[in-house]
Amino acid sequence: MIFSNLDCVPGKTIVEHYGIVQGSTVRARNIGVDCLAGCKNTIGGEIKGYSELLEASRKESLYRMGQQAAALGANAVINVRYGTSAIAAGAAELLAYGTAVKVE
Repeated sequence: MIFSNLDCVPGKTIVEHYGIVQGSTVRARNIGVDCLAGCKNTIGGEIKGYSELLEASRKESLYRMGQQAAALGANAVINVRYGTSAIAAGAAELLAYGTAVKVE
């Protein structure tokens, strides 16, 4: 599966549009990471636990979007975007969405 944040896939021709596809995941924070985050807020620096959580969330939502696109017969997703929203205290959704297409 090809993913592009452009409205095309450079060097390829779009031969069919399948419509909007999306993939999402909801993740909750970890008490251990929250404790470390409190310390980092005082002394500064990257909160690696949160960075890793976000990276895993992006990968999972992109994978799920790709699965939905493949089920439609697409071999690419263009105009890929990410969005987030709070679901509950300490939990958030990460959404990947785009347009499923077939390219040659």
